[in-house]
Amino acid sequence: MTAALYMDAVIAPNRSMNSLGLKVVVGMLGGAAAMVSIVFFAIGAWPAPMFLGLDVLLVYLALRASFRAAERRERLRVSAERVEVIEEDPKASRLVWTSPTAFTHVDLEELGEHQMRVRLRISGKRRSVGKALSPPEREALGAALREAIARARTERYGA
Repeated sequence: MTAALYMDAVIAPNRSMNSLGLKVVVGMLGGAAAMVSIVFFAIGAWPAPMFLGLDVLLVYLALRASFRAAERRERLRVSAERVEVIEEDPKASRLVWTSPTAFTHVDLEELGEHQMRVRLRISGKRRSVGKALSPPEREALGAALREAIARARTERYGA
């Protein structure tokens, strides 16, 4: 029998561009670089088109790396027995934090006027969660985590 989950949240970063947008941006950049390259090649500056092509390649590689980072997820699970943080990506998932629910605390730390950090804490161990969220969303996550842990403790200890 599977333990009841009081929270099973998946946190994913926002994506500002889809794959079609990537193709359009790289295509337009490549087209502009090709037109400028023709002019440089015609006036005898033949090394310039190679650097323009290298620029387009580097922009494409940077955008692809950004897309891979956007595919990562953070899963938070709270049961009566434990709190887990799992990092997931399309290839694998790995457990990066586990602690007994009864001894896990949630800290909300204000780092500045518009900055907030949510941390799980037990003994001397700490783990920040929800880094992909905005400060108001982190505050809501912290409140939801505290609520889930409180409900899980109530089930486990009947208090």
